Amino acid sequence: MDIREFKAQLKPGRAVAGFDYGSKRLGIAVSDLLLLTATPYKILQRTNLEKDIEEILKIIREKEVGAMVFGLPLQMNGEEGAIAAEVRTFAGEVEKAAGLPVLFWDERLSSSAVENFLIKEADLSRAKRKKVLDAGAAAYILQGALDRLNLLQL
Repeated sequence: MDIREFKAQLKPGRAVAGFDYGSKRLGIAVSDLLLLTATPYKILQRTNLEKDIEEILKIIREKEVGAMVFGLPLQMNGEEGAIAAEVRTFAGEVEKAAGLPVLFWDERLSSSAVENFLIKEADLSRAKRKKVLDAGAAAYILQGALDRLNLLQL
């Protein structure tokens, strides 16, 4: 689905959740209800698909989520590789369970942008960066999508 279709499916007064997929950890961010600001929320230590989805559904209920944005790790030439296929498969399972619209957002360099910020601006040690990097990357991905949504005229 493209961003215009995604925007058309958004329900007023519902947040959007952003995800930075990893095979061991899933970074999660959530927007405010006005869809202006993305905030890092949680890093989910992945166990198995069933438990991961159960935890995501819990967050969707708690945070009044009405749509989801998944970072899509494209290669630098813009093509999709094996990890992008994993993300699409995982997102498809979450979409099936949650019944919410899904948007894929180019996440190239999101983790490095967040890590550079944490080093230069927040002056966090490597150990502390590891604890917040995935959720920060999810917020970076989600904020990019929110900014683009807010520029669209429907």
